[in-house]
Amino acid sequence: MLLLNEEDVRRLLPMSECVEAMDMLFKDHGAGAAHVMPRYRISLPKGLHHTMGGMSTAFGATGLKTYVAGAGGSVRMVVLLFGLDSGEPLALVAANALGQLRTGAASGVATRYMAHADASSVAIIGSGSQAGTQLAAVCAVRPIRDASVYSRTPEKREAFAREMSNELGIAVRAVGSAAEAVRGADIVCTITSAREPVVAGDAFKPGTHINAAGSNHWMRRELDETAVRRSAVIAVDDVEQAKIEAGDLIWAYERKAFRWEQVVELGTIAAGKAPGRPNADAVTLFESQGIGSEDVAAAMHVYKKAVAQGIGRDVTV
Repeated sequence: MLLLNEEDVRRLLPMSECVEAMDMLFKDHGAGAAHVMPRYRISLPKGLHHTMGGMSTAFGATGLKTYVAGAGGSVRMVVLLFGLDSGEPLALVAANALGQLRTGAASGVATRYMAHADASSVAIIGSGSQAGTQLAAVCAVRPIRDASVYSRTPEKREAFAREMSNELGIAVRAVGSAAEAVRGADIVCTITSAREPVVAGDAFKPGTHINAAGSNHWMRRELDETAVRRSAVIAVDDVEQAKIEAGDLIWAYERKAFRWEQVVELGTIAAGKAPGRPNADAVTLFESQGIGSEDVAAAMHVYKKAVAQGIGRDVTV
């Protein structure tokens, strides 16, 4: 079994490759050849222990990701990877960077199939550890020229704007409100831990594509009922997990502003079995909770490259 650390993952998983890996995974889901074990949480005296899993025939792998949050302040995630045919443990992969990359890449896949082909402007709501990979993934699939970012702390949003401008070579500006950020944006990514909506649903222009990637708990919301009601296509990474975790949709459903029958899985769109955009003026929405098969696919991509390049530490189990 191969041990791969955070530095190994960052070296071996550039965003462009991660987007293609997630695209391949969602097509596998669309073909019925990939499956998910929804996130399960165990309450601890201090914090929660999270476990989620999945398998993909296309990647030839199955496995799980597990992590503890809230016990000691820092969160350290790992993916345990098994070969699908052999059943042998292949790798233990550090998964903090991997999780950030695959979450961003999932939004990249949604953007590829749901946003306008010539979309060139992005709004990012949130400037935390996951925000950069959201913007990088969108830039990997669309000809982005400029971006705006809003978060509650001016210093953080300004630092994010400087760093991402340098990293991506596009104009990124910090703005003073979420409404200002989304005004005129072709693509909007929300990546916060908010419990109440961060932007009004009537602020999005016709034709906007939204990646709502921050909420993975029924008590959290980033979008209001108006945003959900306005969305002509609502995609999720997995319907059953969304019913447990997609606070935006759960809230709207309980208030009869939304029906679960409206939802389509992103894999169905990626596989060409459902349209991602019905017309030019449609608002489209991807509600991303993050699923275990994404971690398995990303980890398997890293594992194969590590073996080919002689990276990592072999251990006997």
